[in-house]
Amino acid sequence: MAELLITKKAAVGTITISNPNKMNAMSVQMWMDLPKAIRAFDADPEVRVIVITGQGEKAFVSGADISQFDTLRSSPQTQKDYEDAVADSMIAPLECSKPVIAKIRGFCFGGGLGLAAACDIRICSDNSTFRMPAARLGLGYGHTGIKRFTDVIGLANATDIFVTARRFDAADALRMGFVSRVCSAEEIDSVVDQYTQAISENAPLTVAASKFIVRQVCAHPAEQDLARAEEMVKICFASEDFKEGRAAFMEKRPAQFKGR
Repeated sequence: MAELLITKKAAVGTITISNPNKMNAMSVQMWMDLPKAIRAFDADPEVRVIVITGQGEKAFVSGADISQFDTLRSSPQTQKDYEDAVADSMIAPLECSKPVIAKIRGFCFGGGLGLAAACDIRICSDNSTFRMPAARLGLGYGHTGIKRFTDVIGLANATDIFVTARRFDAADALRMGFVSRVCSAEEIDSVVDQYTQAISENAPLTVAASKFIVRQVCAHPAEQDLARAEEMVKICFASEDFKEGRAAFMEKRPAQFKGR
């Protein structure tokens, strides 16, 4: 069954892409459900970091479920509806106030590569394989999606993966800067747990401000909200968490941040 598996453990919300018979290919319903899951975790005050991963060892997301294309892209309206669902899934991690980590094992192709690019941090196993196959399918990839890749890996690398449609491995992904860490398949769970633990122990207001301001750096000047960025920094300095952070530092103890 193609579905999203939603779980929460302490401060970590996890979304698992589950379509095991098709290497976790995304159905249109899954594209529609993904933004809802991300936004639900964003609204949950107990959640401080979100992890998106694929079920099993073989794939993060192998792409869109191409078997649905004949019906879901058979007319201009169904094409638009499908593209809107995918676009919303790519926007949701960017708009989320909390860090979103892509935990990648195995195949990360097409829409899965785009989804990973929309996350804040990407960590992969050393047996991961990446590909943007649009040129092999005759698909057009829009300005917003390609800009997301150029922001992450630069113009030359983005051009490379789009025009060649070649597969590239974890070492290449690390060289490009697409992933932050590469580890063995046996280690990836513990490595991601270390990341989520570190993030969840930090001051939520600072984490949210940092994510927002990083995104502003990549935005077109006309779309930047520098006033909000400045306000978020001021909120950090005026917060109870800032007082707690100073006190914990002086007392040589772990800070207990509340996000206020």
